[in-house]
Amino acid sequence: MGRTQEISEYEIFPSRREAPLGQCPGNDRSAGKRRSGKTRHGSKWLDTALTEAALAATRTNDVYLAAQYQRLRPRRGHSRALGAVEHSILTACWHMLTTGEVYREAGADYFTRRDPQRATRRLVVQLERLGHHVTLKAAAA
Repeated sequence: MGRTQEISEYEIFPSRREAPLGQCPGNDRSAGKRRSGKTRHGSKWLDTALTEAALAATRTNDVYLAAQYQRLRPRRGHSRALGAVEHSILTACWHMLTTGEVYREAGADYFTRRDPQRATRRLVVQLERLGHHVTLKAAAA
């Protein structure tokens, strides 16, 4: 069997200003013009591992990353939503390595808990599009 090699955070993320391993999309704007926002090429091994991890995360139940994918997929498409999940995984890894904190799962209902009025408005509009008249009444506490 091969030896395990210990990798420090500085080998993975050389500097804070660099996009982690080519995964972040560029945001090149000047004088009102937008240029290419493609992601840079990074390590093909890391990219494959991140894609596999993101796909596995999107297929689990009651997980923040799956909820993020489900929320973005209708608007952005499969590959861009998957890229956003990959970026979230890299960002979480960076924070865990730099601060020493443990990953805390936000939960699948994170977006509903963050802005409940938005979720309510979305559901009311959805019911009205189906032809229902909606009257909201506060629940007894």
